[in-house]
Amino acid sequence: MSEAIEHALHSEILASPGVHHAFFTRKGGVSEGIYASLNGGTGSRDDVSSVLENRARMAVALGVEPQNFLVPYLVHSPDCVIVDAPFADGERPKCDALVTRTRGLALGVTGADCGILLFSDAQAGVIGAAHAGWKGAFTGVLESTLQAMEEVGASRPAIHVVLGPTIARASYEVGPEFRARFVDADRTNARFFTAASREDHSLFDLPAYIGARVRDAGAGHFESLDLDTYADEARFYSYRRSVHRGEPDYGRLVASIALV
Repeated sequence: MSEAIEHALHSEILASPGVHHAFFTRKGGVSEGIYASLNGGTGSRDDVSSVLENRARMAVALGVEPQNFLVPYLVHSPDCVIVDAPFADGERPKCDALVTRTRGLALGVTGADCGILLFSDAQAGVIGAAHAGWKGAFTGVLESTLQAMEEVGASRPAIHVVLGPTIARASYEVGPEFRARFVDADRTNARFFTAASREDHSLFDLPAYIGARVRDAGAGHFESLDLDTYADEARFYSYRRSVHRGEPDYGRLVASIALV
């Protein structure tokens, strides 16, 4: 068993015959320095060969061929794309979620504080993966993923959704304009903000906001792993932590799910 498999995180609600999944940590790869070690981000400035080797290890862990390990070009959008065949790295769709019912494909998303979510209706044989930072969650990427799954045969009440390591409320301080955007859109969003130590600043609970959007959209079951990317440096990359330290770049975590 590879080191990457040993350190990957899993959820019981996604476990079913024919469906493999993993929330990979930063452990078990070949990258070095600030990217150590299982950096899955081709958008980082890490050595490309190291990232490709890391992704190949993830593909092996999920039981698919490396060329069938699919990650879109993330753009913080509400957009989801249905796929039924592999795409080349240079042809990655610009979107923030993928859905498939094709066996042999693994769908993945990267993140380093943003929400990384996996979706499964095991009975229908439909899976999805979504990247939900505040912008994607706010503009509807979670709802788009559920709708796309329904379009290829899933039943919304049968869909299980799991949120992987994400920046937690205690680590996510935001300014007044950020809070106003959410509260102006829906006054009930005020419940996701608590006062920070700095005047006029708040702490934003992104995992709770994501969970509320998924539940309100009618998914059958939602679970959060309740793991803070910012606070747990040993296991997770964090964009915000890298900014606070003045580091030049950061690695990316990968969450992936496969029909095998």
